[in-house]
Amino acid sequence: MIQHEASDVVVIGGGLGGLSAALRAAQLGLRATVLERGQDELYLCNSRFSGGILHIAQHNVLEPADQLERVILDATLGEADLSLAKALALDARRAVGWLAEAGTRFIKVGQIVWQQHVLAPPRPITPGLDWKGRGPDVTLRTLEAALVKLGGRLLRGTAACGLLERDGGCVGVEAVTSDGRQLQFPARAVVLADGGFQANLEMIGKHITAVPSRLKQRGAATGVGDGLRMATALGAAISPLNAFYGHMLSRDAFTNDKVWPYPQLDELGTAGIVVDGAGQRFVDEGMGGVYVANMIARLPDPLSAWAVFDEAIWNGPGKDARIPANPHLVRGGGTVLQAATLTDLAAQMQVPVERLMLTVEQYNDALAQGHNEQLQPRRTSTRIAAMPVRSGPFYAVPLCAGITYTMGGISISADARVLRASGATIGGLYAVGATTGGLEGGSGAGYVGGLIKAATFGIRAAEDIARALR
Repeated sequence: MIQHEASDVVVIGGGLGGLSAALRAAQLGLRATVLERGQDELYLCNSRFSGGILHIAQHNVLEPADQLERVILDATLGEADLSLAKALALDARRAVGWLAEAGTRFIKVGQIVWQQHVLAPPRPITPGLDWKGRGPDVTLRTLEAALVKLGGRLLRGTAACGLLERDGGCVGVEAVTSDGRQLQFPARAVVLADGGFQANLEMIGKHITAVPSRLKQRGAATGVGDGLRMATALGAAISPLNAFYGHMLSRDAFTNDKVWPYPQLDELGTAGIVVDGAGQRFVDEGMGGVYVANMIARLPDPLSAWAVFDEAIWNGPGKDARIPANPHLVRGGGTVLQAATLTDLAAQMQVPVERLMLTVEQYNDALAQGHNEQLQPRRTSTRIAAMPVRSGPFYAVPLCAGITYTMGGISISADARVLRASGATIGGLYAVGATTGGLEGGSGAGYVGGLIKAATFGIRAAEDIARALR
């Protein structure tokens, strides 16, 4: 086994969290090495595929920290770790400023308050996958160039496979290259930043759905849970692993690349109703698209769900997203069923006619009487207003759950130190981004913001390492 020259910091993963940690460490005078599994110059990762919006639960990161803390707790039903919520609320503003100083460019998207920090150049308003030369891609290349200029390095085609341990602490990384060479990277600190386990079908099958092949990989499908596995081997505590960040997508995404990762269909499903193959509601649509996608994944058949809505929803919320379902789903070749009556719509969907009609009738009646929370399942309206499915033509879109990244993982402190179940830290070991837990997920599949979480805790990890080594 070949042993490399020791680094102050070895970072596993070259996404936004990993590069933020490495560059900030280099700025503080530390020798930083990034190990990246991907071999290509523009290696795939979720950061490159992202929409590039830095926000906190759809709020502007420049809002006062105490307000953002409440936003995080509201979004996660109060289940987020308070120390992590405070840290993110406090430093998100600084993370955006730091990225700008490092050469990242931002634009504002109209007057939408939570889209005031969008990585430039922005993604075009078109369906399908378009990331090369867009803001997230340019940002990663910018951060890598700045890292190399300060003497750091990013080693492609180098997959971490184990952590080096001494006296209960982490002192480096074992890795294997794409050509089979086994390497050791001694380090004074290691940062795990390799993403979640969304592409590990065995783990997805254990924690999220019994039929993992029926979830659509909406991201880069590069997160296989290596960081989680390595941290567990050293005694790290792990938060619940049963939630993911994702969206409702057209079921055609499995065969048509023009309908994923955009347009997402959350606005259709959450304004109208979502039913299973029997024509029955099974989820509180008012909890939002991420939550509904999680509930679709838990169905015996995640490919049996439908969004059902009417003309007012199709021409209202259906046009509201930045890349809206109306008209982009149709332009991308996605299936949109339309009928003058619910009877004809049910026949096209091949679901029981009487059951679908009763479902819609009960839903509309509950809304009309203001009793929508008494529905089974209930339909809350605190997040997303409910709209009736009343005026033809009626529409139905076949759904699937698109999984972007998993939201449970390694337990960390506010400075990204990896924690044991006892609350003690594992010396020299840090984790940032989607490999970590404690902030997002929970019973409401609460989403806070992957990019800002990754950058903020990447910076905090590097600064804590620098303090510790001094």
